[in-house]
Amino acid sequence: MIRVLLADDQALVRTGFRMILENAQDMQVVGEAADGCQAATMALGLRPDVVLMDIRMPTVDGVEATGRICSGDADGGTRVLILTTFDLDEYVYAALHAGASGFLLKDTLASDLLSAIRIVARGDAVVAPSVTRRLLERYVGTASAQVIPAADLDVLTEREREVLGLIARGLSNTEIAGRLYLSEGTVKTHVHRVLSKLGLRDRVQAVVHAYESGLVRAGTAEP
Repeated sequence: MIRVLLADDQALVRTGFRMILENAQDMQVVGEAADGCQAATMALGLRPDVVLMDIRMPTVDGVEATGRICSGDADGGTRVLILTTFDLDEYVYAALHAGASGFLLKDTLASDLLSAIRIVARGDAVVAPSVTRRLLERYVGTASAQVIPAADLDVLTEREREVLGLIARGLSNTEIAGRLYLSEGTVKTHVHRVLSKLGLRDRVQAVVHAYESGLVRAGTAEP
């Protein structure tokens, strides 16, 4: 059973999400939070598998709440899935950098919401949609995040760097396998090694790292 915490300052929105999730046999809503401070406290106390986190909330916004949850969750058991009204919300990149495992628009289809929750709950990330790529390419060059020295990538083999670059372009394992003429199992192994060597949580963090290290640059053509 996937345990989900809902964090949104609008009660009607939380009710709508609750109705969708409770109709899924493999999901359980374990709590609701009306602001980021409450969300962080409840997440660290209840330890849900996934937090559906709104960005714009009073007191503490979704970005800071995401940072509190990810930094306070020692074993990485709780994942944060960002919810936003606008596909280029200026806060979403910051939330990804704070440790979120992806984001969805609030008008997403119910089936896509459930699918995203399952993906995040099993340790993967919602990073493939083109809207995610547009947002990262728009904000990674202007965000005030600390730039990671490119030398950090020296721990990767040439093939692993190539795989990381394709992850950063939003390609799935299947697409990477086709691009590099590898089996999907081999690609999964490379992805696991990239995450392990760089100390990253998931594919979203790999995307952020690839851009900040200069391996991939915003606005450039696909490798």
